[in-house]
Amino acid sequence: MKTLYGIQYLRAFAALAVVVFHAAEKAGEPFPIGAAGVDVFFVISGFIMWVLSERRPMTPQSFLLDRIRRIAPTYWLVTAIMIAGAVVGLFPNLELTGPHIVASLLFIPMHSPSDGEIWPVLVQGWTLNFEMFFYVLFAGALFLPRKWRLLFLSALFGAFFLAGQLLQPTTPALYSYTRPIILEFLGGVFLAELWLRRWIAGTSLGLACVGASLAGFAAIHVMGAEFNAGICGPLAMALIYGMVSLEADGSIGRVPVLTYLGGASYSIYLWHTFAVSVVVKAGQAAGMSALLITFVAVIAGVILGCGAYEMVEKPMKKLFSGSRDKQGTLARRPS
Repeated sequence: MKTLYGIQYLRAFAALAVVVFHAAEKAGEPFPIGAAGVDVFFVISGFIMWVLSERRPMTPQSFLLDRIRRIAPTYWLVTAIMIAGAVVGLFPNLELTGPHIVASLLFIPMHSPSDGEIWPVLVQGWTLNFEMFFYVLFAGALFLPRKWRLLFLSALFGAFFLAGQLLQPTTPALYSYTRPIILEFLGGVFLAELWLRRWIAGTSLGLACVGASLAGFAAIHVMGAEFNAGICGPLAMALIYGMVSLEADGSIGRVPVLTYLGGASYSIYLWHTFAVSVVVKAGQAAGMSALLITFVAVIAGVILGCGAYEMVEKPMKKLFSGSRDKQGTLARRPS
């Protein structure tokens, strides 16, 4: 699939927003709207998966294996580091239990023994539970002819959402998978279908969508309003629709730094909290202001994430891609 620079830039900004959110929260200078970076990520995920399935036909099995190879190894490594750190006392507030560790590694929502919240050992991994849920449903759609897939996904996501509204489930998995936030993946799929059909806005309307989205996020932050998927989801969709429209109109070019950060966004997202925690503790001990601590912590988190991208994610991706290619070659070799 041809690189969509606008999508890459949004991935970069979404990752940075999450880093700022965590750094500011730990430093005592809350920036809650930064959490909306997750909403942007979810819509982008739906968009990319739909376009990939159109541009590169794949079986349900190959799709799931590809996604697991892409997501799981790095996540498992970071989770293992968290577990090891807790065992040796580096994370005194992190309580470990066997069932919670297993659930974390298998992307199954479960209450954390540390505080009772529904998240895994690596807290930010809660979003990957949703990602894997989406991948499973999406793989199910791949069993169907192309013309039925969008209707199938719409019905399935709608059914989960309605079940959540009507039944109000309390078990961690059902509660998670029936939350309104799951509809953001479906929103990304619809945007991708519009893009594939070339039903996109021109430059003026594209700019208006981007501007309205950013203004909406800014208003939520300035007003201190409570935000949720019902608000942030549509704003994220408007942002992405505007960006892909501008790119189709030739209004977005390649910016190397943002392109790189977009590529490294997954590693930044997974690894940044290690650096953020160290910087915040050191800064508070040194009497630094919360604003300065946040700034330094964000820089450190991004640097660590980029380093992990180069030294961990890229080699792992190459390793598993090589293994996949080798298997494919063997499968094609006559007996």
